[in-house]
Parts: sequence; structure tokens; C-alpha cells
Amino acid sequence: MEPIEIPINGELDLHTFQPGEVRNLLGDYIAACLEKKIFSLRIIHGKGKGILKQKVHSILKKNPHVASFTDAPAEAGGWGATLVSLKKPA
Repeated sequence: MEPIEIPINGELDLHTFQPGEVRNLLGDYIAACLEKKIFSLRIIHGKGKGILKQKVHSILKKNPHVASFTDAPAEAGGWGATLVSLKKPA
């Protein structure tokens, strides 16, 4: 399987990934954003039944680099996306 290049721009769309890939992907993406000094992220997980959203939120709760996260406002995806604030390094 060919690796997928993901632009590191603060927006991650999970629609093209399998649920089993999300944990490592999200951690790696957060690390890449920190390297590029991107501290505000939008994670697009879709609405569906909310299973992927729950998984994303569970991963974010455990990540030490996450300062906070919340559902996106309606114009940014509503409950189909999550806005994340990362901690800035000291």
C-alpha cells in the first residue's frame, strides 16, 4: 500500500481513512502540526452515527499536546468536525 501524503495545514479530513488508522494518524498529525507551529486544528470526522467522533474525542482527551477541543460551529462543519487547540511549547 502506498503511503498517503497529507498536507499539514491544520485541517485533517478523516473520510478517506479506516477507523483503525485514526489513533496513529491523529497522533502523528498533531506532532507534525506542532513542528510547523500550527496550534489550531480542524478534524473532520463526519456526522454519521457519531462513532468516529467519539473515537477522535477519546484520542484527543489522552493526547498531552491538546489544550482543548470542541464541536465546530455550523459554518465549519458543526458536529461533523472538531476544533482543537494545541498547547504551545514553553
